[in-house]
Amino acid sequence: MADGDRRDPRLDRRDVLKIAAASAAITSTLGVRRVLSAGQAASPRFFTTSEYSLVDELAEEIIPTDSHSPGARAARVAAYIDGELADAWTAEERNEWRDGLAAIDDLSRRTSGKTFLEATPAERVALLTAIASKEASPESAAEKFFVTLKSRVAFAYYTSEIGIHREMEYQGNVYLQEFVGYDVRTEK
Repeated sequence: MADGDRRDPRLDRRDVLKIAAASAAITSTLGVRRVLSAGQAASPRFFTTSEYSLVDELAEEIIPTDSHSPGARAARVAAYIDGELADAWTAEERNEWRDGLAAIDDLSRRTSGKTFLEATPAERVALLTAIASKEASPESAAEKFFVTLKSRVAFAYYTSEIGIHREMEYQGNVYLQEFVGYDVRTEK
């Protein structure tokens, strides 16, 4: 070891990889736990009751229940987002959500004459389809918020137990009893 090298000689590359893997596993587990505990809350911590209902419905429209797995509502995505915003460090993110939800409702009133929650299922899908079509280059407040909404819903869902284990069918790390090998000569 050189004089200026301050690395711990007892840690080798394998140890560093173990620490990194354990950190990733802990972070992932905390995300799942947070969804479960946030979902058990009796009332929203950040959103108003009507905002919470709107987020819950928007999330379910983005990731609906289907024959393969439960959707965003069952995964308590709205509760997760509510908890994250309640614990947000700055008001900027909270304001973005309040303004974004208002923009969605405003657009819904202009297109159907009703709030998003009052709109029919077909009107909701039509509205979200129109907003999503501008996802690559959003211009309006509703279109810009949809990008944030969809990203947060996807993160919350796929870090939930339902998203990871039922939708993605992730079984966790599985012990490989024997590696049978791979013959590159048989590769076509």
